[in-house]
Amino acid sequence: MRILAINPGSTSTKISVYDELSKLFETTIRHNTDEIQKYKNILDQYDWRKEIIVQTLKDNNIDIKSLNAVVGRGGLLNPIEGGTYSVNEKMFADLRASVGGEHASNLGAFIAKSIADDVNIPSFIVDPVVVDELEPVARISGLKDIERKSKFHALNQKAIARTLAKDLDKKYEDLNLIVVHMGGGISIGAHRKGRVIDVVNAIDGEGPFSPERSGAVPVRYIIDMCFSGEFTHQQMLKKNAGAGGMVSYIGSNNLLEICNKAYSGDAEAKLLIDAMCYQIAKEIGSMATVLCGKVDAIVLTGGVANDKKIVAAITERVQFIASVHVYAGEEEMFALTQGCLAALKDKSIIKEYK
Repeated sequence: MRILAINPGSTSTKISVYDELSKLFETTIRHNTDEIQKYKNILDQYDWRKEIIVQTLKDNNIDIKSLNAVVGRGGLLNPIEGGTYSVNEKMFADLRASVGGEHASNLGAFIAKSIADDVNIPSFIVDPVVVDELEPVARISGLKDIERKSKFHALNQKAIARTLAKDLDKKYEDLNLIVVHMGGGISIGAHRKGRVIDVVNAIDGEGPFSPERSGAVPVRYIIDMCFSGEFTHQQMLKKNAGAGGMVSYIGSNNLLEICNKAYSGDAEAKLLIDAMCYQIAKEIGSMATVLCGKVDAIVLTGGVANDKKIVAAITERVQFIASVHVYAGEEEMFALTQGCLAALKDKSIIKEYK
């Protein structure tokens, strides 16, 4: 079974080709910012990105006729359970309507189906960011008008959780885990017996700040800013994601650069790194209460987990809860392929988006 996996990001598109679970080819296609800005909306980039993907495959002697399926990263759909979903028209309608907002991942389903249809093979998405397995108590926000939403790095969190379970010679469905994905955004999930029953929503402004997201900020002062007349709606959204976090303090979202400054004696950079680690640890403690203290392991993953000093700072605060396991980087391309392959081998697990 040969599978093409597609993971669109804001300024790049990752693609990989696997024969079963053996990687044949993988690359990250970088997109020029000036080129991206030609398009008014994210979905307008569809034809352009597809053409680049197809040409990249040709350049690397991969014939799309050799593929058995195409899988794309799922976008901001309506809330759904985790799993592998066939791409359908209802999915397209909701992505066009931006029911969950605009995000580059919204392109995944469109590009996957288009390439798949060209050679008459199936297309899927796997564990999109809107995977929702929250319990009713976790949905209450404290304001009747607003319900807490489940938006997190579901694809990588679930993939890493399964990897840990395998390494421990256990089943994911038998474990209670706290999984922390640390990247441009930071999401934290309480995984109980295979279901993510509560999350720190990394998109809508919960939890720790990150390189470019503000995380939870005192609401009263946000309200004052919104009505000050100084900022537009779009500017305030940008302060939440894109221009928040480290960017708002130090003007950069390059964590490697900020860490180098901190470790070289820059007091402001050091304080920011310390504060980010502090907030991450605090949220891990919060998720431990969700699991009633019955935590089998804490897992740190994502690109930021490559920094040993950040890992050590977080571990120092939370290791009393459970053992800390580090899986630096992410396994999103493998996770997409794994979910797709499972669906090809057992059609009964394929879910329908409604």
